[in-house]
Amino acid sequence: MNEPKNPKIITKIIAGAYRGKHLELPSLEVTRSSKAILKESYFNTLQFDIVDALFVELFAGSGSIGLEALSRGAKEVYFFEKDNNSFGVLKRNIAKLEPAKCHATHGDVFLEGPKFFATLPMGAYIYVDPPFAIRPEMDDIYTRTLALIARIPNAALITIEHMTGVELPQTIGAYKQTKRKKFGKTTLSYYAL
Repeated sequence: MNEPKNPKIITKIIAGAYRGKHLELPSLEVTRSSKAILKESYFNTLQFDIVDALFVELFAGSGSIGLEALSRGAKEVYFFEKDNNSFGVLKRNIAKLEPAKCHATHGDVFLEGPKFFATLPMGAYIYVDPPFAIRPEMDDIYTRTLALIARIPNAALITIEHMTGVELPQTIGAYKQTKRKKFGKTTLSYYAL
């Protein structure tokens, strides 16, 4: 029996209303999926804080973090993704859950984000997962991402998934680092006002 030439890579929703639901992942050449252990730790940190809250996922890829937030009770989820292939995967994943509660922007978050954040109500939870700087043309990704975060007003929590070797500052704009947790080559850094 022949194997399919391009088998789909999948992940699952861990908990909540859509627990066990399969989500498609983009090609590993364009994006990397957040590890299950990292996802579990992140949502254990949030507990019930995201119930009825707004959730934003920047550099969304498949949307697996934002869709996990939706499954766990987030009121609405906003996604930003620039890559065409990843955006197609994101749209297909959204269609499997609750499209009416999801808002996906296909574009560069550095261009689209500032306008969006200026209108975002207080208290949103924001997850930022920029491409690792080891990819071509990404050597200034953290500098640009930190400048964008500094312009976000009144978020409840901003979490950055980044390379463990990258030391992020203790403060970004008005936000102060409250926690940092390592998962091998990847680290989550948490910032709050």
